[in-house]
Amino acid sequence: MRIGVVFPQTEIGADAGAVRAYAQQVEGLGFTHLLAYDHVVGADPAIHTGWAGPYDLYSTFHEPLVTFGYLAAVTTSLELVTGIVILPQRQAVLVAKQAAEVDLLSGGRLRLGVGLGWNTVEYEALGEDFSNRGKRCDEQVDVMRRLWTEPTVTYRGTYHQITGAGLAPLPIQRPIPVWFGASSRRACRRAGRLGDGWFPMVGPGPDLERARQAVRDAAIEAGRDPAGIGMEGRVSWRGNPDRLVEELRRWADAGASHASINTMGAGLASVDDHLTALTRAAEAAQVLDG
Repeated sequence: MRIGVVFPQTEIGADAGAVRAYAQQVEGLGFTHLLAYDHVVGADPAIHTGWAGPYDLYSTFHEPLVTFGYLAAVTTSLELVTGIVILPQRQAVLVAKQAAEVDLLSGGRLRLGVGLGWNTVEYEALGEDFSNRGKRCDEQVDVMRRLWTEPTVTYRGTYHQITGAGLAPLPIQRPIPVWFGASSRRACRRAGRLGDGWFPMVGPGPDLERARQAVRDAAIEAGRDPAGIGMEGRVSWRGNPDRLVEELRRWADAGASHASINTMGAGLASVDDHLTALTRAAEAAQVLDG
């Protein structure tokens, strides 16, 4: 199981030097990947009365693909993972172009996690329809994979029309791996039909097994091998190395190919605090080697 980190962007602020130092130290500690969340705009709770979302306009979010273009130049081996880009609120051909560029600049280190999102305020601001986002997402992934692998594409879909157009340069990975965030049964089935991997929104246990079965069933129905679909778990650092190792081991036992350690929400005040925690986490996780 490959162990990475969740980029704690809501807690380390907007300093470019801190972003660089964090990524380089994470790579130096031996973590395999860095996973970044995506939000383009935040809602103003003073206007959206009763706002209950986990983030608002005061929450700092670096745009992941632009950030990865920067990190591609200052790291050498760290896999760069969107976990997830809210794909249906973005234009698919442009995402395909941006992803191809990040993949090229990083030497083939991009893993593109995608999902549907929950924030209607954000969809409105980006001029996209919240109500049909699932159907559009399916078509977007098809469009992007065609663009990543074919020099010229003609496409006639419900939501996308392309006539004899292509990307240049193409990415190193053809196609770039696409992973899906999945919480509902429908999302799990989408991951099984279309995904190279998936990010469960539940931990090891009966709920995860039900979700995994939905992924497996959909993969088999689509003529795919479920064993080839990766799964990434997520664990939270709360200052207890033994507990962290226990949770990582549960994910490994559940068949996860990847896991990420999230240090947000642990009361850490600076990028140095996050890195100190990850140093302890890396030392503790060594017992899982082999």
